[in-house]
Amino acid sequence: MTHWFHRNPLKATAPVSFNFYGVATTPAATKLCNDLRLSRTRLLELFTDSSCNPEMMKNATDLYFSLLQGFILSPDGSSQECKLRYIQNFKWTDTLQGQVPSAQQDAVFELVSMGFNVALWYTKYASRLAGKEDITEDEAKDVHRSLKIAAGIFKHLKESHIPKLITPVEKGRDLEARLLDSYIIQCQAEAQEVTIARAIELKHNPGLIAALAYETANFYQKADQTLSSLDATYAGKWRKYLNLKTCFYMAYAYCYHGQTLLASDKCGEAIRSLQESEKFFTKAEALCKEYGETKGPGTTAKPSGHLFFRKLGSLIKNTLEKCQRENGFIYFQKVPAEAPQLELKANYGLVEPVPFEFPALNAHWTPEALAAFDLTKRPKDDTAKPKPDEEVKPLKEPDIKPQKDSGCQIS
Repeated sequence: MTHWFHRNPLKATAPVSFNFYGVATTPAATKLCNDLRLSRTRLLELFTDSSCNPEMMKNATDLYFSLLQGFILSPDGSSQECKLRYIQNFKWTDTLQGQVPSAQQDAVFELVSMGFNVALWYTKYASRLAGKEDITEDEAKDVHRSLKIAAGIFKHLKESHIPKLITPVEKGRDLEARLLDSYIIQCQAEAQEVTIARAIELKHNPGLIAALAYETANFYQKADQTLSSLDATYAGKWRKYLNLKTCFYMAYAYCYHGQTLLASDKCGEAIRSLQESEKFFTKAEALCKEYGETKGPGTTAKPSGHLFFRKLGSLIKNTLEKCQRENGFIYFQKVPAEAPQLELKANYGLVEPVPFEFPALNAHWTPEALAAFDLTKRPKDDTAKPKPDEEVKPLKEPDIKPQKDSGCQIS
């Protein structure tokens, strides 16, 4: 079963040379700076390389982050702040607020900003894989795992590193709690979509599928509510996606709940549940159109033309017709005026983020290597700072061609 996920753009960043002429006083110190520059450049290249896989990404992130930790952690293992933490200025754009960059002279800002992009890469990798026509079981597992890894990275940044920033996070920016919470919940919800597709494919109990769909709809609704206080100019398109997925999975929940009721000879209630499913599906269809017409950051698509959307429409129609036929021939039950209350709790298949930790300090960062950086020799005009007019160019993300049955048009 193919999937369709909304994706916001990657963060962009100004180049960083890590050239500390005079400050790095030994060849070993200079080599650490060169390694930092090269590993950062390589990692940024991988973000937009469509052939990159999770193993390549992990190797590149482990190398860069282990080197960057030398600007944050003390090599002697003490809790003392590293003297190099504020030596370099870093500039990053925002996923929602276009190419208006934020800058901080703080290695922790670089750590969390690059970490954020790594998490985004995992979501985009999952999205590319999930949109394939004939996704295999192993690929579905990769999608599921990648989304859980992304959720774990976002969670770790929020709980363990962003609170260490000296400069408070600006409202509506990527590193703010509301956005991070939404990204975490969205990753969990999308991973559960993969679980639901698998449960349907294996013809699991309709009660389990209904419960999972209901929990997933609640996740999407929670993510949307988290963004409700943000400016619609930036978050409007993203929220349309979260709204339509909420309605879509409510339609799923009522559809499979109807099947459960029919199996229990409650045909009248089953019909009412399917009618409610039809109502949510119609609402989701309208939101699909609104999503396509809403301007803002993120992918451009026509989700109502996607296979996953069309399949549900047919399922609801066929199941409702079956219930109505059986009620007319066998049950003769009255259809309730009120839709059944969904009080469904899934005992299996719920997604939790995969715990994430940054790699340990690179072995080349020894007390001697750190001592070889002489901050008294920094130039007075501090050339480490980027020039005010320095442009931060957006990353050219890989062109994802729509599959024949996907209905997606991604720009």
